[in-house]
Amino acid sequence: MSGPLLRTILLLTASNVFMTYAWYGHLKNLSGRPWYLAALVSWGIALLEYLLQVPANRIGSTTMTLPQLKMLQEAIALTVFVPFAVLYMKQPVRLDFVWAGLCIMGAMYFMFRGAT
Repeated sequence: MSGPLLRTILLLTASNVFMTYAWYGHLKNLSGRPWYLAALVSWGIALLEYLLQVPANRIGSTTMTLPQLKMLQEAIALTVFVPFAVLYMKQPVRLDFVWAGLCIMGAMYFMFRGAT
């Protein structure tokens, strides 16, 4: 795996951890608080996400097309979301997670086939 690709994957993975927590963590931790407080906290967490995501996309764009970069982001998002949903948010494991993952893998195949 090349340097820019590996750096992109690592940065996008870290970015997605913050993004997932910003988008959904308030449902568990701030459910009894006003929505605008949850929004402010989420924005603060999302800033950390953007500080990782923007450089990841810039680095990734040196070796991937924009559609490839987007599909990589989606695959990483699902890879981060499923453990978050199951382990942190205590959602039941569902077979739909497998089907969604297979669909993303299929999309990755079509997006990256023939890529050099």
